[in-house]
Amino acid sequence: MASIDSILFPEGHVLPTISACDHYAGSEKLILKSLELQSKLNGLFDVTCDLEDGAAVGDEVAHRRRVCEIVASSLNTTQRVGIRFHDFDSPHFGPDLDEVMRSVGKVLSHVTVPKTADFAQARKIVDSILKSCADNGIEDPVPIHLLIETHGGLHDAWEIASLPGIRGLDFGLMDFVSSHYGALPDECMRSPAQFENPMILRAKTTLASACLAHGVIPVHNVTIDFNDPERTFDDALQARAKFGFLRMWSIHPNQVQPILSAFKPDPNEAIKAAEIILAARAAAWAPIRHNDHLHDRASFRFYWMVLKRAKRAGIELPSEVEDLD
Repeated sequence: MASIDSILFPEGHVLPTISACDHYAGSEKLILKSLELQSKLNGLFDVTCDLEDGAAVGDEVAHRRRVCEIVASSLNTTQRVGIRFHDFDSPHFGPDLDEVMRSVGKVLSHVTVPKTADFAQARKIVDSILKSCADNGIEDPVPIHLLIETHGGLHDAWEIASLPGIRGLDFGLMDFVSSHYGALPDECMRSPAQFENPMILRAKTTLASACLAHGVIPVHNVTIDFNDPERTFDDALQARAKFGFLRMWSIHPNQVQPILSAFKPDPNEAIKAAEIILAARAAAWAPIRHNDHLHDRASFRFYWMVLKRAKRAGIELPSEVEDLD
């Protein structure tokens, strides 16, 4: 029997259903605490182990080895752990890629590469990762996230999003603001200016549009006020409702739950989505009437994605939709 994805998205551009929260941890201590919280919450958020900012200068090799040991261990209970490499121009990128793919490539949920300069470099990054997957017998290539935080990366976002293997483009707000040579004030690195300055608004809408046009997840930047859960929630809500982002970085355990809450579909909307999808399936995907409103393939696609996000977020749904795929 054909899957619902193949019926509703015959062109093949189906957004992957992944957690709305990508939690970053650098040091061994913070990674272990993050995995403990992730297990406690039954894998509702992803953890990214940071090789770039997590290691002290001179400790890169030892840190990479420790991270790989942790990812390969029984502490990785949910198999929802990724790794951020050094940037492509760093002398550590090649060793990062080689050791990570050789030792834990088959259990990684994703890899992230920062400071993507432009499309040409993005293609080299993707080619390198896909080749490493093949060389290490990884049949399903590890999903790739690229960090867009340069002028060139933003300019080429539409082309970058079209590359094979790309699952997400992550917006790097602080580096992007810094790349303007002081022309943008530092308040653009945080709220409310990050949602008001026209230059930043253009960058976020460009990135989100490029992603969504190619079935790629747009990932919003961090909230640097990590001790203010309300600020994190408000930032996440604006990123989701006004800009179309479907995932957001967390840099502190205090931010995980606010992000998940802000990105979670409304339970009533999820129930409505379940009713519409079940009725549509019963009608063999012909137009239906639901609460005196007409629904067809266009709205079926919308509510199917709502339903998939609701299931991933752990919202309680009617038993009839639990096994839908």
